[in-house]
Amino acid sequence: YRFFGEPVVEACVENGASCIDISGEPQFLEGMYLKYNEKAAEKGVYVIGSCGFDSIPADMGVLYTRDKLKGTLTAVESFLTVKSGPEGACIHDGTWKSAVYGLADQDNLRKLRKKIGYAPVPVVGAKLKRRGLVFYNREFKEYSIPFMGSDVSVVKRTQRYLYTELQETPVQYGAYVNIGGLGSVLKLMFAGILFLLLVKFNFGRKLLTKYPEFFSAGRFTKKGPTQKQMDGTSFTMTFFGEGYSEGQDPQNGKPNVKICTEVKGPEPGYIATPIAMVQAGISLLEDTACLPEKGGVYSPGAAFSKTKLIDRLNKRGVEFSVISKPEV
Repeated sequence: YRFFGEPVVEACVENGASCIDISGEPQFLEGMYLKYNEKAAEKGVYVIGSCGFDSIPADMGVLYTRDKLKGTLTAVESFLTVKSGPEGACIHDGTWKSAVYGLADQDNLRKLRKKIGYAPVPVVGAKLKRRGLVFYNREFKEYSIPFMGSDVSVVKRTQRYLYTELQETPVQYGAYVNIGGLGSVLKLMFAGILFLLLVKFNFGRKLLTKYPEFFSAGRFTKKGPTQKQMDGTSFTMTFFGEGYSEGQDPQNGKPNVKICTEVKGPEPGYIATPIAMVQAGISLLEDTACLPEKGGVYSPGAAFSKTKLIDRLNKRGVEFSVISKPEV
């Protein structure tokens, strides 16, 4: 999207068509907001980014958790688990390239955000603590690391919109991924250090994009997954939310209710992503009365929070459910 996405957005806005994409690149998504939000509003069209695995499960999952808690949800952490069959799992190197160019260009993302001049989102309730780079997760009995995708930035944009435009209580969010035992941690740390060293230099980036399979220990390939690998892969995203029961002031005292919810589905990149994208498109066409009043460039949660998108996804195999009822 960094290199090829903008002409599509520009053409859609100019010609009065809404568009959705499956980008997981914050710089592209937020750059489109800066450049086209006002034009899209004038034309009455909706430009909705990250409508694939990045970031519909996370963004809509936080809203689902909020709606299932009786009271005020103030913080959520999500943990992603990807299971693969005997054939293993892999991802096409397009995603790898997005990560390479994205990490190399962090400075420009900061400048872009400064230019947009986002209004700060207030912290309501107890402040959500950030976890370490690697930690043992007792809930899952394995190690976890922060999720490196765009989910956190997308959810933050949604929460900012819901707070500033609809006066809804903003939810703090942290995203993590479960990686397995100690062996996986050591492998990942070695690969991660190498990646961060190489991504800083032009020569290093050339190496990373030329030999994705070698540098990602086979996780990213130029061919992408086989049908067997896709059939054997699935994901579960578990959300642990906390907040304040009805009548309790979130500005006073500790959170006193917890809830656990889940979004699960088939292989994330090639099966769940098209399901999410198509259902987002159908919601855009059929739930028009429930969309934001004016057009613009939106995150999925901002655009679809009042629509039937979650019901549509549930019927198509990306399932949202409550694992443990809100408990005081």
